[in-house]
Amino acid sequence: MRFHEQVEVHGHLMDTGVLARVLDDVLAYGGDYRVDKIDLGRTHDDESHAVITVGADSASTLARILMRVQVHGVNKLVSGEAVTRPAEADGVFPEDFYSTTNLETVVHLGGQWVPVEHPEMDCGLIVSGGRVRTVPVADVRAGDMIVCGADGVKVVLPVADHSTRVHGEFASMSFSSSAARPQAVLVKTVARQIREIKAEGYQVLWVAGRAVVSTGASRAMTALVEAGFVDVLFGGNALATLDLERALFGSSFGLGSPHSRRVQRGNEQHIRTVNTIRRAGSIRAAVESGLVTEGIMHAMVKAGKSFVLVGSVRDDGPLPDVHTDILAGQRAMRAALRGVGFTVMVATTLHSVATGNILPASVPVACVDMNPSTVTGLTDRTSAHALGVVADAGLFLEQLATELVPDYHA
Repeated sequence: MRFHEQVEVHGHLMDTGVLARVLDDVLAYGGDYRVDKIDLGRTHDDESHAVITVGADSASTLARILMRVQVHGVNKLVSGEAVTRPAEADGVFPEDFYSTTNLETVVHLGGQWVPVEHPEMDCGLIVSGGRVRTVPVADVRAGDMIVCGADGVKVVLPVADHSTRVHGEFASMSFSSSAARPQAVLVKTVARQIREIKAEGYQVLWVAGRAVVSTGASRAMTALVEAGFVDVLFGGNALATLDLERALFGSSFGLGSPHSRRVQRGNEQHIRTVNTIRRAGSIRAAVESGLVTEGIMHAMVKAGKSFVLVGSVRDDGPLPDVHTDILAGQRAMRAALRGVGFTVMVATTLHSVATGNILPASVPVACVDMNPSTVTGLTDRTSAHALGVVADAGLFLEQLATELVPDYHA
């Protein structure tokens, strides 16, 4: 016995390759398909529309396929009413829970479509008091009503021209390799996007790795903070410690001038930095007491901006501000996303992936890294509007600071 369901998808199906990816996913999950109808747009700006019958050998497999293809904006032709079931235990979803995308989502409850609050991928949907929001599996509690199956759930792909936040130039460049465009053009595009976001009252989130400091870009990053172009900073113990080490000792990881040899026991200075900040109680306390007088973290504190540092098993110390409980760190990151309209990810794969997992697809992202495969991987998974820049983090930040901060000189 075969189970079938008709689905539809709107958008630029051919030039973006969406239709091919949808059909590939159906086959990869053990299903089959029949294209019942396809209307192709007549001009480059026209959207296309396709109706497809998806089949599988079990209802559960079909439901998984339908959830999977929703990442491409595919919805059931007849949605029906959403089904909810209680969670049986803390930290455990019902077996057939609806697994979310980071696209704008609506749920059909009581005859009306209810928007999902704070869309995020790889979560469940909890229904409470007529409202629907995403919930990570670790935060679900026994008795919470969770949306199950694909019935009554629709996703909406971001519209490229619904706001100046996703202007045409940025959106069009998102689909092309940065290798084909001069870095100066990409820097100007990112700078223009940041200016527009700030002018509209939204915040700019930065996800930064230790390379921001080790490539010598601390001064450029500090200038961006002081000029008001960094509202929220996500990073790890290494970024903050290297920055503070440089502020306290004039160099990081035991390195002096570019011509000097590495200092023996070079990590001692690193640990002394951690110990100094731990003695002060926090990064903020160290800045406010005058112990730390320069650098990225100093600028963030002085400007009253938010930062979230989440650690790993390899961290030294770590600093007292670093979340060592990963779930607590995730919650802190989610809480800091309110009002974010643009994200810049620089030289940190793991923190960038973590951020991409909790960002709505409507938030444009710029991913900067020396490794082309890292850039490709991040742009593919983060946002519907992601621009990849293959570049040295230090040179990129120097150019961006020069573009955004009138009195900055490299």
